[in-house]
Amino acid sequence: MTTTIAPGVTLTPGYLNRTAQDELLAAVRAVIAAAPLFVPRMPRSGKPMSVKMTSCGPLGWVTDEARGYRYQAVHPETGAPWPPIPDVITKAWRDLSGYAHLPEACLVNFYAADARMGLHQDKDEKDLAAPVVSLSLGDTGLFRVGGLKRSDPTRSLRLASGDAVVLGGEGRLAFHGVDRILPGTSTLWPDGGRINLTLRRVNPPR
Repeated sequence: MTTTIAPGVTLTPGYLNRTAQDELLAAVRAVIAAAPLFVPRMPRSGKPMSVKMTSCGPLGWVTDEARGYRYQAVHPETGAPWPPIPDVITKAWRDLSGYAHLPEACLVNFYAADARMGLHQDKDEKDLAAPVVSLSLGDTGLFRVGGLKRSDPTRSLRLASGDAVVLGGEGRLAFHGVDRILPGTSTLWPDGGRINLTLRRVNPPR
């Protein structure tokens, strides 16, 4: 059952059952094999983020000290094009987004037990009419979401393996982040950690 957790932000708990989670995990592993996880670095400071990431689709999101936040068509370390978005992931977009055009980027963020993601807006895209669709795999993450200003009140909730979140409409630019990971809360894979997939349109449809 889908619920609204903030204006324009919805949660579908258990969107993926265990069989679907296993299928998605296999697809993510294939993506990582083709486009290895890397450590993104903050603009200007070059400070490494605590998450590792990769992408699939025509475009991937990257950041580094020299050029900052951006989308580009190739992996920043291998120089190879990103692998295509697997069908199991585009199915989730069709189910959840309410948007007629397919995503152009799927970010794959891996959170180890000590990883975090500070409050931020997803605003590097030119097509803000399209939502951001988020899927969780593995250990539960403590997710925080607020309003359109960093100073707005926030709400935190636990996102478990198989949960889906959509940020769209007036919630498309809501500040959000991950406060911490709760180790040992999933048996999806033995090594633990959390994978978060975020599907995005980057450019308006032609």
